[in-house]
Amino acid sequence: MNSNLKVHLALFTVSLIYGATFTIAKQVMPTYVQPFAFILMRVSVAAIFIFIFHSIFIKRKITDWRDMKQLFVSALFGVAFNMLLFFKGLSITTPINGAVLMMNTPIFVVVFAALYLKEKITYQKVTGILVAAFGAILLMGGTNFNFSGQTVWGDVMVTANAIIYAFYLVYAKSLMQKYHPLTVTMWSFLFGWLVVLPFGAGEFMEIKFSDFTPQIWLFVAFVTIGSTFLTYVLNAYALRKASSSLVGSYIYLQPVLATLIAVVSGKDMLTLEKLIYVVVIFCGVFLVSWKTNLLESISYKYKLVKKMPRSN
Repeated sequence: MNSNLKVHLALFTVSLIYGATFTIAKQVMPTYVQPFAFILMRVSVAAIFIFIFHSIFIKRKITDWRDMKQLFVSALFGVAFNMLLFFKGLSITTPINGAVLMMNTPIFVVVFAALYLKEKITYQKVTGILVAAFGAILLMGGTNFNFSGQTVWGDVMVTANAIIYAFYLVYAKSLMQKYHPLTVTMWSFLFGWLVVLPFGAGEFMEIKFSDFTPQIWLFVAFVTIGSTFLTYVLNAYALRKASSSLVGSYIYLQPVLATLIAVVSGKDMLTLEKLIYVVVIFCGVFLVSWKTNLLESISYKYKLVKKMPRSN
């Protein structure tokens, strides 16, 4: 199989798995497993699988132990806090809301890159941030927004997760360049497990595994192995073979797949109003992520047209 095709197949698989996770995880929690217990299960199983995979195929070590502090901070934001907020939020909000709000991650990456890495923010990116924020507010309730709404707290938690994960992507960038991505991931999960343990231990002890049906066991395996271990391995493979921009662009496919899966399975409903808000958010993210400065380009072309001599 062509190497380029393998990369796209890997990235599509990641998007499909993430898209399905929004609906599948909702089948398990909170009826069978509470959110924090599910995170403890997810991090525990993924840490074991990643450790085994890394020990067999990667075999890279941390050469500078001073990087352990940065690895621990990366674990806090990249594994512990973002997963805890995401699953707790997803247990309250709908699959479509969760998937769409996660699409704001690239926007927060731009903001943190400007603050932390001193990258330039253009007028186009500012416009995109404002447009996407407007769409997110509408999706979370618009003029009827209030903190007593049925899904609002879940929406807020998923958005906070997107912010925290965006910070992780910027903060861990130097580590990803210095070491193999799965080496950083392995240590992040090991440290992350220590952080999520006190949060999930109590809820984990309350799980009645005897109530699990074969389908629920399959869903748990999908989330703990598929949407955690497998996605990290496939993303690491893609990052080694393709540009980070290509890998990042596939995030836009996730809410589309998540919406299709939620609607087809009958677990959520896509209304015209919600579809409009999704398009608004997508337009904002597009402006932020697009390499060409569209606003400057339009302004430049407009000035050229004004300078052109008019025919009599």
